Amino acid sequence: MSGQTVRHEPVAWQEEGTPYSERFADVYRTRSGGWRQACDVFMAGCGLPAAWRGHDRFTVLETGFGLGLNFLATWQAWQQDPECSAQLHFVSVEAYPVSAADMARSARQAVPHEQTDTPLATQTAGLMAELTTHWPSLQPGLQTWRLDGGRVHLTLAIGHVHAMLPVLAQHGVRANAVYLDGFSPKLNPEMWSTPTFAALPALCLPGARLATYTVSRMVRDGLAEQGFAVRKCPNAPPKRWRLEAQWGG
Repeated sequence: MSGQTVRHEPVAWQEEGTPYSERFADVYRTRSGGWRQACDVFMAGCGLPAAWRGHDRFTVLETGFGLGLNFLATWQAWQQDPECSAQLHFVSVEAYPVSAADMARSARQAVPHEQTDTPLATQTAGLMAELTTHWPSLQPGLQTWRLDGGRVHLTLAIGHVHAMLPVLAQHGVRANAVYLDGFSPKLNPEMWSTPTFAALPALCLPGARLATYTVSRMVRDGLAEQGFAVRKCPNAPPKRWRLEAQWGG
């Protein structure tokens, strides 16, 4: 696929600043809740930052790169942790990548309002600037970019989830943590279907933890049928529940 260009997915920015997908008729995130969801649902749900301590290399697999907030929040937390793993490998599947400009706009708005003048905002802007320098080279298929002086590897799998997950398994990806983050299961059923769940065990290390924002019955049952131990967990308002799971191997 070398040499092919990627058509960027348009983001419809609503009046209050919420990024919206017309393709899926759903929001990418709430106006101010994206950063907290990345930290409270995905990272905390996978036991981070404690889980990467003591590892030479820690791998996160994500379905749905979207506007990149989960990656930025994970990278930021890893960079700030003096006990972090020697390397962080973040692997993400995305069928409809957005533009660098929309990612940067999202990152500026997503940092909690009370922290817009803090080192968190400054650091996040620096991480986004490094990420967007690579964005023009984005192509269909797999590409890996080395960031943060080579300590962080970002692998993007640009294509549909059912096609790309088996490719990642063939390339030896084995995750310590999994973020399931697509649009609503009702609006984006392919992302949350049996072929997606069935592909996950081959991509998980024993004991790998999984987190997602949805507690849909179809998601809980789909993961359990593949051998994941699933539990519904309380979450901070406005969303009352989130999902955690673990792969026994």
